[in-house]
Amino acid sequence: MIYLAHTAHWQFLGLVAGVLAWIITMATAGLNEWRLWHVDDVSVITSGVAWVGIWRVCFYTHVLSQMEFCRSISISDSFLPLEIPVAQVLMVLAAICGLAGNISGAMAMRMAYFSVEDRRNIRLLFILAGTLYLFTGLCSLVPLVLNMNSVLINSTIDFPPEFHVPAAPVRQQVGTAIALGIFASILMFISGLLFLSYRYARHTLRSEAHRRTSESFHGPWTATTMAQRFNGVNQGIDNPAFLSEDISHKKMVLQEQFN
Repeated sequence: MIYLAHTAHWQFLGLVAGVLAWIITMATAGLNEWRLWHVDDVSVITSGVAWVGIWRVCFYTHVLSQMEFCRSISISDSFLPLEIPVAQVLMVLAAICGLAGNISGAMAMRMAYFSVEDRRNIRLLFILAGTLYLFTGLCSLVPLVLNMNSVLINSTIDFPPEFHVPAAPVRQQVGTAIALGIFASILMFISGLLFLSYRYARHTLRSEAHRRTSESFHGPWTATTMAQRFNGVNQGIDNPAFLSEDISHKKMVLQEQFN
């Protein structure tokens, strides 16, 4: 058995980075601070800042019944700009693909570190994990860039009256969620490249195939081999050396009896 643990240290680091990036991606999708909406009228939005996320809009107030007032937004809302529904779909897809990438990466590292006998799929698992990590990073990066661009150009959103948020803010600011999401996307890309750069799988598979072929001709005899050996063409034929010794011994016994 060929051990591969010493060949996959960078890929193990990529798996750790991938798991961490997936957790941060999940947190990014749930945070409200994608876009900070600064307003002049603080009669309702007491803090002067509303948080516009991809799932809800929140702000602090002393006028309404709730101190932290939030309104949910969904993909079916007609007033939403394109970047928010796109972010809802792609962030969910990134979470699913990131989980699949972590599972594939863990299975690949198990084959490399724990010397599993059947390694026929090890190269496929490394490629699959790397591809899923890259796709996850792309799925999360696209909505982050789109929303960051909307912040930079100070685009408006026509919120309904029940949101109590003006359509045009004084200014907008990139939220913490976008910064965390971009960091997670970079980690995902690094993880994907590390898994795709694993180059020992093909060479190892060829070496192991050659070793198994050699063992089939030069390996130790098994019970089946011994049975075939004894049931072969030499079955029932006595060893001439033993026969000659037996005849010599009988001659000596007869000579002693006659003498």
